[in-house]
Parts: sequence; structure tokens; C-alpha cells
Amino acid sequence: MNRYLTLIGAVLLCVGCAKQADPTMDRSDFVELTEVIPDAILEIRYYSTYNFVGARVDGYERPLALLTRQAADSLKVVNDELKAQGFRIKIWDTYRPQRAVNHFIRWAEDLNDTTMKAVFYPMVDKSLLFEQKYIMARSGHSRGSTVDLTLVNTLTGKELDMGSPFDWFGIESHPDFTALTEEQIANRHILWDAMLAHGFKMIDSEWWHFTLIDEPYPDTYFNFPIR
Repeated sequence: MNRYLTLIGAVLLCVGCAKQADPTMDRSDFVELTEVIPDAILEIRYYSTYNFVGARVDGYERPLALLTRQAADSLKVVNDELKAQGFRIKIWDTYRPQRAVNHFIRWAEDLNDTTMKAVFYPMVDKSLLFEQKYIMARSGHSRGSTVDLTLVNTLTGKELDMGSPFDWFGIESHPDFTALTEEQIANRHILWDAMLAHGFKMIDSEWWHFTLIDEPYPDTYFNFPIR
């Protein structure tokens, strides 16, 4: 009987260890961005209801910006350079739990929920969001080294005009979209030049989205909540 109880206890202990060892729940290499860049402006859209879902997104329990230490340190170098030019960085999103991505998927599958269509995707039929890759099952944000951001003029306190708003589902958000004013093009390049010079790369559909090239977790999609 004692050997049986010991065996059961060992099995239960191993199950507990397995749960604790889940790598997607390990936030030990993450930092709060404002601890590294105290003057960063935060507008964490998925904590609010002003986003394409129209509700607070799963996993965003506090309006914090979390990044891997490596990404945060690289972004600090970017920020220091931009401050010298008269700009501050404004953060819309950083680490995004996989549970938040799953929320996006459920929302996209509900074709009757078009609460925010007029604001974020007026020209796109919601049934095409997966096909056109506006919604995907995985996001680089969940790997912890991706950031969505823009610039604010330090003197005026106003965001620079980038030619389209954040999370706009349309070609106007693409970095190669050229039907912009000279000012809008110049503003985009101020951001891009600084980010690309300090270890970040872009994607072809969002002017605001950057991922650290040497990201430390290229194959891990974290799922711990932001709290």
C-alpha cells in the first residue's frame, strides 16, 4: 500500500512539474517597457475597447507594455536617437498572449459582430479577414520581441501623420503604399530609419509593426496574461 501511495504521489508531482515547466507561461525574460524607457507613451489598445474587436481582449489584464529584455534594450537605443530629433515613441502593443490571438480568431469567425467595421475595416468584408491575412492563428507579438508604435512630436504633443491609423485593415497601412503626402512619407521614414538601424525588421502590411531580428524566442508563442 505504501509503495502504491508513493507511486501515486510521484505521478502527481510529475504532473505538477510539467505544468510549472510550460515554457509559454515563463515570463522571466520579460520586462515592463517603462522600466527601460520611462518616457515611452503607452496607449495599449487591446486593454481598451477602442480596437477592431470593440472590447478588451483576453489576456490584457493591465495596460502594460511587456517585451523581452533584448527587444526592450534595442528599443531604448531607438528611443534615445529619436528623442535627440525631437520625438517620443508611442506604444500601441508589445507582447500579446496567444489567448489574445485566439480571441481575435473567435471574433473574426463571428460575422455578425461588425461593431467597429466603420472605424477599422470599412472597405474589407469581414468574411475575408482570414483569406487576406488580417487575422492569423499565430502572431509575432506572442514571441515577445515585436512592437507596434508611432511617433509623437515632443513640442506639440501630437502624433505624426503617418497616412493611416493604427490597425487600419487596408492597403494604406502597407509600407510600400505611395499615395501619401510628402509629409506622411517623411514621417514614416523617420520611424523606419531608426528602427531598422537598431536591429528591427518590418513586415509588408503594417507601417507600425517591427520585430527584433535576433529575437530570443523565434519558436515560442507565449501565453501568460499581461498583469
